[in-house]
Amino acid sequence: MGYLAKMKGDSRRIIEDTPFIEKLKNSSWAWLGSSLAIGLCAYLSSRFFEPWDTALIIGSFGASAVLVYGVIDSPLSQPKNLVGGHMLSGVIGVACFLLLGTGWAAAALAVSFSIVAMILTNTVHPPGGATALIAIIGGGQVHQLGFWYVLAPAGLGAVVLLIVALLVNNLARDRRYPQYWF
Repeated sequence: MGYLAKMKGDSRRIIEDTPFIEKLKNSSWAWLGSSLAIGLCAYLSSRFFEPWDTALIIGSFGASAVLVYGVIDSPLSQPKNLVGGHMLSGVIGVACFLLLGTGWAAAALAVSFSIVAMILTNTVHPPGGATALIAIIGGGQVHQLGFWYVLAPAGLGAVVLLIVALLVNNLARDRRYPQYWF
């Protein structure tokens, strides 16, 4: 197959072939889980973290919620990927910030090294790339955390998402989370 021909894609549509009632059920559970998890992170952040000039919620958790509550069967949604992807990418993002500052090279290398590290450790979680990027572009509040950023918000916030996922994703008889732990 030629280089340009690869870009055509195919006609496979996984989600569109799902019956509407199944999409409605899945989206309802995804709504409940994401509302509770993001709401809990935001509440805990405002109540316990922001008074100390830190946070428990970062933008990449919105994308994690899509995966962990909306596509629970995906390998990218499993606990090892969720927590490991955010924490590993957090370490890389902070290291790039400390070594390279906030410029374009730091941003590019933080994301690209995070992708490589997640692939090599089997912890691929696409929002992890955003967690690494936030370590670069997140501003003073994030920069002052240094490597503490890896624990909170990246690690602890991901654990909150995981706990809510375990509770909510297993309420319905036809939903099971996780598929595996490691």
